[in-house]
Amino acid sequence: MSLVKYLLFKYLRFDKSQPFITLSAILAFLGVSIGLMVLIVAMAIMNGFDKEFERKLFTMNYPITILSSIRASIEDADVNDLKAKFPNLKFSPYIMTQVIIKSNNGLDGGMLFGINSADEKMINSVVKEGLKDKEISGYELLVGSAIKNDFVLSGEEKLTLIFTKGDPGGFALIPKMKRFDVISSFDSGLVAYDKSYLYTSVEALRKILDYEEGRYDGIHVYSDSPFDDISKISAQLPLSLRAIGWWQQNGNFFSALALEKRALFIVLMLIILVASLNIVSSLLMTVMNRRHEIALLLSLGASKGEIKKSFFALGATIGGSGILFGLMLGLFGVWLLGSFDIINLPADVYGSAKLPMELSLIDLSLILVGAIVIVAFSSYYPAKKAAQINVLETLRNE
Repeated sequence: MSLVKYLLFKYLRFDKSQPFITLSAILAFLGVSIGLMVLIVAMAIMNGFDKEFERKLFTMNYPITILSSIRASIEDADVNDLKAKFPNLKFSPYIMTQVIIKSNNGLDGGMLFGINSADEKMINSVVKEGLKDKEISGYELLVGSAIKNDFVLSGEEKLTLIFTKGDPGGFALIPKMKRFDVISSFDSGLVAYDKSYLYTSVEALRKILDYEEGRYDGIHVYSDSPFDDISKISAQLPLSLRAIGWWQQNGNFFSALALEKRALFIVLMLIILVASLNIVSSLLMTVMNRRHEIALLLSLGASKGEIKKSFFALGATIGGSGILFGLMLGLFGVWLLGSFDIINLPADVYGSAKLPMELSLIDLSLILVGAIVIVAFSSYYPAKKAAQINVLETLRNE
């Protein structure tokens, strides 16, 4: 071990006769450090966006939704039965229909939900923040912030909604229209929902759609453990009803994010792989420059294992120090970008004006393991070549 340490510190020192070897080692160190830092920051950003979108979609899509194959087939008795069987869960029955929003500023499409505002506030923080102390009653509307901006609604104004349900008139069906009072607006952070979602009272929408008293289209369910509770709820539902989780409603979206994250991980890991080539070139140049010394050491009794360990330790020191420095830079970058508003994002596009940063321990572990494996392989080949030097031929020629 004393020989290994001696050679390690000897070859780490700057050699005036061969400055390019030291320069190559420095470039390898910086390449591994920067590559690891970029990978850590990129994974933190990707994971942060995943969690941010998941939180937004979790709120607007609800953890679990109970649907019926037949419209208006869910009754108050079904809701009360579920509340009795699952007292730890929160339920909000609703009616839903598509509408056309009409005002002096034009037309647009939307999704109108008829809700009990007291129940909805308990499971939807966006609706709760939008209504505050107000309650929806009668023909009143809670609209998304994008609808408010598109139709230039400055205060409590009126919107006309055109329903798909028609009334007979003469020789044709006349679309049913109704004017609503806009009492407030909400901001979910996702423009797709702010531009299309509207909420009114369930009693008003029930009258417009000619639903019987106590009838609903579905039930929104809040659960802290939706993955476990969905199977329990499904077991208690009749055949005409089914429960669906928010992750099932947005499966394609999260699959695309996961694929993008894996692709980015592989691409950025190639940066570390390219940087590790400098370790290979630096060690091979050291081996070629020190052939005579290695041959002398072998002739004086040093074993090939000691020579191999010495050059492997040299490569591991360059790469390992690069990994440690890159880890510190990466963690500092994650803290810096997450603590200060250095980068501002358009909130209507990304759902947040602040760059979301969340570094997963699993991602960090995979990054470190991948970097260590690449550095180890990069150090092994030059070390093996150093131990294979022909002593007699080298001493004869040099």
